[in-house]
Amino acid sequence: MTFQAKIISTGSYLPKKILSNHDLEEMVNTSDEWITTRTGMKERRIAAHGETSSDMGHEAAKRALEKAHMDPKEIDLILFATLTPDYLFPSSACLIQEKIGAVAAAFDIQAACSGFLYALSMAKAYVESKMYQTILIIAAEKLSSIVNYKDRSTCVLFGDGAASCIVTSAEKGYPIKNVTLGADGEQAELLILPAGGSKRPASQATVCEGLHYLQMEGKETYKHAVRRMEEAVRICLKQTGITEDEIGYLIPHQANIRIIESLAKRFALPKEKIFLTIHKYGNTSASSVGIALDELLKERKVEKDEHIILSAFGAGLTWGAASLACEK
Repeated sequence: MTFQAKIISTGSYLPKKILSNHDLEEMVNTSDEWITTRTGMKERRIAAHGETSSDMGHEAAKRALEKAHMDPKEIDLILFATLTPDYLFPSSACLIQEKIGAVAAAFDIQAACSGFLYALSMAKAYVESKMYQTILIIAAEKLSSIVNYKDRSTCVLFGDGAASCIVTSAEKGYPIKNVTLGADGEQAELLILPAGGSKRPASQATVCEGLHYLQMEGKETYKHAVRRMEEAVRICLKQTGITEDEIGYLIPHQANIRIIESLAKRFALPKEKIFLTIHKYGNTSASSVGIALDELLKERKVEKDEHIILSAFGAGLTWGAASLACEK
């Protein structure tokens, strides 16, 4: 019997606090019109003081577990995708294990904005090899903790949030037909947090120089994002054996509306097939695609034999695409 890994449940969590474009007008030299036309963003969510990535991930995980009517002790493995973990160690996955009362193996994945897809690929491999039966994926980010709110080129882009899904080989769900991944370490400095690791440990100097805030070369990142996501989607479609016409919905990484529109044009997809959350939440990095997937499945009816294509791009550089089928 062939085991097919499937997503059987999803969940998401967004903090209550809203940071609007008008709020940002009071903080930096920008405007609602400038932000909206260039990014498509109107609002983003900001975690409460003391609220961590694992706290948000916990809430998203609870919702996925409740939807699946599953006891946390049924989970065999927890994969936590984040670039803003609570600590360098222990892993946020281990913190989640304790919070939900699971007895599973647990570890973090760091692939920046592509983290959800990297985790999805691992879950598919583990389930279909029968190494683990039921896997909880969590992607959560507190990007507000590493954003410089004096830098208008980056502070308008990012928000906080969490997503989760449960992957197993159950009879009903959304089969993970294919996952395609890529990376290019030669472009690592295009999007980077310069200090805080072993190369530049935290010191008074690194703090004073602002090296614990994320830094991005926006124009170069944009060019790579469109090209790499298109490449990943085309490979994913070919390996899955489906055509562009069979795409039911495309859920791209919610990084920039211009990137998303460029990607949609390359596949001649109408607006109604592109699912967006960027206007509400901005770029939530690893959790971006997962949050959008959860909202799509809540709000839209995906028809039988339609495919949901996920695509992401992030620091590393990393990128990927995944194809989910609908069997309903």
